[in-house]
Amino acid sequence: MSPEAYLEMAATEEQHWWFAARRTILSSLLEQLRLPPRPAILELGCGTGGNLDMLSRFGAVSAMEMDDVARGIAQSRHRSRADIRAGSCPADIPFNGQQFDLVCLFDVLEHIDQDQQTLAAIRSLLAPAGHAVVTVPAYQWLWSRHDEVLHHKRRYTASELKAKAWQAGFRVERISYFNTLLFPLAAALRLKERLLGGNPGGTAVPPALVNSVFRLVFGSERHLLRSVNLPFGVSLVAILSPA
Repeated sequence: MSPEAYLEMAATEEQHWWFAARRTILSSLLEQLRLPPRPAILELGCGTGGNLDMLSRFGAVSAMEMDDVARGIAQSRHRSRADIRAGSCPADIPFNGQQFDLVCLFDVLEHIDQDQQTLAAIRSLLAPAGHAVVTVPAYQWLWSRHDEVLHHKRRYTASELKAKAWQAGFRVERISYFNTLLFPLAAALRLKERLLGGNPGGTAVPPALVNSVFRLVFGSERHLLRSVNLPFGVSLVAILSPA
């Protein structure tokens, strides 16, 4: 992502419906994990730090971010609550030799050329009873200018992500699509953008009513995900553990 995109993200990710609802869903999923008391948590690719407050409710948080602008914003906001270091996946992770009870990669894997090697690197960072939680965008056929602006390398299906996780030495505890209720709208907009052109949507907060409705609808999926896996969606979430 460009420095400009990170600056826009920093200004909007507290209020924007997508970021806020995704945090709600991820928090609900993390509550279901069997984590030890005060677990060691690592977020790889923390961006401007929008997830760090949420993660700190579960344990002691460390984080890594390769972009100087994003990392500087995250450090200015969270220096007292998280150990945030420079680095990149898969070969320059600055926590080698440490083990974590939870490693999170939230919409990061799709930015990395070496996604298989990155999953293997995550596996090496996990404690024997640890968990990795990975989210990625779904379906290559949804590819649009939006993905190009965000510097994505690919989008995934559940079977593709599961196969890469197995090859990296993980047991797939759970994999589900999400952002399902808004999927028809999102798919229509992405296909319209791809076929007819136009500017991709950024991370600017939409009008208040639209933002509130989208946040409510997307965030409500946490109730479904507590008991079932969703069969399709704009995104995927995988919960992994060492095989």
